[in-house]
Amino acid sequence: MKARAQDRRLRAAYPLPRPLLLELFATANLAFLAADVALAHTANAFRDPTEWIPVAASLLGTVALAVGLLAFRPIHTGAGRWIGLAVGSSAVAVGVAGMLLHLQSAFFQELTLRSLVYSAPFVAPLAYAALGLILILNRMVPAESAEWGLWLLFLTLGGLVGNFALSLADHAQNGFFNPLEWVPVVVAAIGVAFFTVAMARPPGRPFLLALIGVLLLQATTGLVGFGLHLRHLFDPTVAGLGDRVLYGAPPFAPLLFADLALLGGLAVWDLHHKGSFGAEPAAERAAD
Repeated sequence: MKARAQDRRLRAAYPLPRPLLLELFATANLAFLAADVALAHTANAFRDPTEWIPVAASLLGTVALAVGLLAFRPIHTGAGRWIGLAVGSSAVAVGVAGMLLHLQSAFFQELTLRSLVYSAPFVAPLAYAALGLILILNRMVPAESAEWGLWLLFLTLGGLVGNFALSLADHAQNGFFNPLEWVPVVVAAIGVAFFTVAMARPPGRPFLLALIGVLLLQATTGLVGFGLHLRHLFDPTVAGLGDRVLYGAPPFAPLLFADLALLGGLAVWDLHHKGSFGAEPAAERAAD
């Protein structure tokens, strides 16, 4: 009864339940990672059996979260809480272990910038860790508190830093052959700069509008990049659709920009709703 009363209070406080939206975001992304990682590891035919672990973790985690959402709501108490904590902790472990394994492929053997660029993308597995932390956040931090949005803002910043590293390393592999390949690097850097400032100091209205513009820029870059990465699928000079998919530009990679824009938008929306972002400074209110 107490859990149901708390759930009713949350629904009254949030016309659109942001914790539920965050849960759906994490579940959908975990499911998507199964396809994305399977595609990436198919390029070397799953040479190492451990490459199946993230795929299995994604599928099992998605099913568990879906069951938790359908059968054990509210998610912040009871079985729904423990399912999320178990899936989240497992995702963090898979992400950290995957990062170490990706680095071990070449970087730890040579410890050079070249080995870092041309080894398996070391930042990519941390997507699991980020989703795991989101699931843990959604259960450990009260949704009605300002800290919920601030932690979400921090995780968005971490994702933007990782996206900057991925954009730089991936495009460095071909020496930035096309000048357009610098665009995602610059856009990711802009996102890191703006969200760092937002973390350091709650923004007023002008900066809040600029922050929303940065989020729109991230989303646009992701969608345009997705279209550009798909171009090679229609390149007649490359024989075989399978080879185009496996060995061309990774088609889903640019969508990380749009994904982070959604996550950051949810954080900004929550903090603005609670009065932490976009509020008039006291001095301006007094002057009026």
